[in-house]
Amino acid sequence: MAGFAESIRNIWSVQELRERILYTLGILLIYRLGTHVTLPGVDAAALAQVRAQEGGGGLFGFLDMFVGGAFKQAGIFALGIMPYITASIIIQLMGAVVPYFQKLQREGEEGRRRITQLTRYGTIGITALQSIGYSINLLAGATGRAVVINSTLFTITTVVVLTSGTAFVMWLGERISEDGIGNGISLIITIGIIAFLPQALYNEIGLIGDNFFILLVEIGVWVLVAGAVVLVSQGMRRIPVQYAKRVVGKKVQGGTTQYLPLRVNAAGVMPIIFAQSIMFIPSTIASFFPNNATMQRVGGWFSDISSMSYSAVFFVVVVFFTYFYTAITVNPQEMADTMKRQGGFIPGIRPGKQTSEFIDTVLTRITLPGSIFLGLVAIFPAFAMQAGVSQGFAMFYGGTSLLILVQVTLDTLQQIESHLLMRHYDGFMKSGKMRSPRQGGGL
Repeated sequence: MAGFAESIRNIWSVQELRERILYTLGILLIYRLGTHVTLPGVDAAALAQVRAQEGGGGLFGFLDMFVGGAFKQAGIFALGIMPYITASIIIQLMGAVVPYFQKLQREGEEGRRRITQLTRYGTIGITALQSIGYSINLLAGATGRAVVINSTLFTITTVVVLTSGTAFVMWLGERISEDGIGNGISLIITIGIIAFLPQALYNEIGLIGDNFFILLVEIGVWVLVAGAVVLVSQGMRRIPVQYAKRVVGKKVQGGTTQYLPLRVNAAGVMPIIFAQSIMFIPSTIASFFPNNATMQRVGGWFSDISSMSYSAVFFVVVVFFTYFYTAITVNPQEMADTMKRQGGFIPGIRPGKQTSEFIDTVLTRITLPGSIFLGLVAIFPAFAMQAGVSQGFAMFYGGTSLLILVQVTLDTLQQIESHLLMRHYDGFMKSGKMRSPRQGGGL
């Protein structure tokens, strides 16, 4: 504990790091304040009364977690940063199949700048479409009583305000990434998830009553699942790479053994986000047809995230996208070519095609347990709900929320660790430093 307190003092003593952290906290505070600003034309008190009668379950309750409560409050940040995530996914997928985007990916900084610009344009388009669906859904049913202006005018203003709100949130995230600490987009999602934890824990305590043993068991299981996620996120298979000796002038270079790290979970949280986006599509389409019974039945099935049938489909989709995303982000052939150009080789494996095939085989084998683990984590909240845990608290047992919390926390700690080590301070985690993808260890 004394070492942790010393690390906190070290963080505060570094002016640049302190300013970055305070700047990040200030931006996140602005975002949290914006989630409580209601859309024009909505009676906030009437909407809160309707929402209280509806309860907080279902798909919309799940979506609400990622925007810090703004979705059900009809806030100006109701769509949050999720349209940006969707646009990023689409651009990334197009980079694997469309030659134009493949060319941009190879053009270095200029190409990345162009991809970022296209992602922003895509975000605006996706937000505008989702805003229409959101306004239609809000006007339908009991929530329509909370809208106090003409429906056409409300739809137009909602599209404008929600699109502007998402653009502003996207700008806040970019400011954090450039001038703050951590990845801004990820931190904005994380702060929305964390905002739900106190209320979810309070509701769970109220549901359990005086039986604190059950609460301790639930918290213990949550800690074990979080620990397993950390373990798999940091786990990797290290392939030894031998570099031949070369004489450059009067110096001898090479002759050393390094390691090629292949992560067990090379895809990170993206497969679950991909899968979740696919599972959201039927419900989103159904929201455009509130009076169509067939569409509502389909949307209702895809909204029941606690059902075992939904979980089975979700598990299969997560496993598929884990392999898919790993295949488009990790290129064994490129690794083998780079290794060959640098005079490196894997002992017992010929450079070139055999090296590529060997890396591909190892990657396929370690991706299997990683994909199964991701699938189990994705559907674990459904098992928790079946066991009697409230939906709000069950969401923290796995799925996208837990993976994002763990991944963003690890990434942010790594950045803080780097700032401290550059200034000759002890790292944030003295007993076991955070592993970067270039470091060894793991499975």
